[in-house]
Amino acid sequence: MTERTIRLNPRLDPRDYSAAYARDGMVQVPDLLDEASAEWLDLALEHDTPWHLSLKTPEGGKLLSPQEIQALGREALNTQVQRALIEGRDGFSFIYLAYPIIKSFLTGQEPGHATHALLQFFNDIPFVEFAKAVTGETGVTKIDAQATWFRPGDFLTLHDDTGEGERRAAYTLGLSRDWRSDWGGQLMFHDNAGDIERGFKPGFNVWTVFKTPRMHSVAPVAAYAGGKRRSITGWLRDDPPVK
Repeated sequence: MTERTIRLNPRLDPRDYSAAYARDGMVQVPDLLDEASAEWLDLALEHDTPWHLSLKTPEGGKLLSPQEIQALGREALNTQVQRALIEGRDGFSFIYLAYPIIKSFLTGQEPGHATHALLQFFNDIPFVEFAKAVTGETGVTKIDAQATWFRPGDFLTLHDDTGEGERRAAYTLGLSRDWRSDWGGQLMFHDNAGDIERGFKPGFNVWTVFKTPRMHSVAPVAAYAGGKRRSITGWLRDDPPVK
């Protein structure tokens, strides 16, 4: 059997997006992957992914595996969720489902998973060069990734993605179909006064990349949302690759 791969849309030219990124510090690239690659990712996230729970705790971020969620029990889990909600009132917090692509790939879990192929694709020379050309970040050495799923009520509060200097840009690869703007879940950018200066609704096979640090958040998904707000997210980094 031929090993499946992820492929870039051959019609894309980074020069079509680099000017907008230079001007605005952000840009969206529609139809990033070829159709077969996007469909494979979508099917993998729907059927083949052991989703973890990612949430903020007083000690920091926590990622709970399905086994850990079951071991906690409903009452203890609800307590952690309520703490994350309370933290969101006054500062940074989040609740959403996630799949740790890098850890799963390196430890041999879910072999052949489409997101593992995507991770390799992101870090192969052709896509790294494409990302450099779009953003002008010529020092990018690697691109990390996790899968996320924001269910009704899930959220990510205001933050700027500040790291140790290694995060040159942040990105999302949207995998949400036919999303209505009133379903929430928008990636929103905030100015210094706290107003929304720009926002993008979830889309399918659209790559959104923006310069960091920059204040942004993900709006809570509405209780009546009729779709699944899923994406691949990560950073374009310039720290040395792990040897």
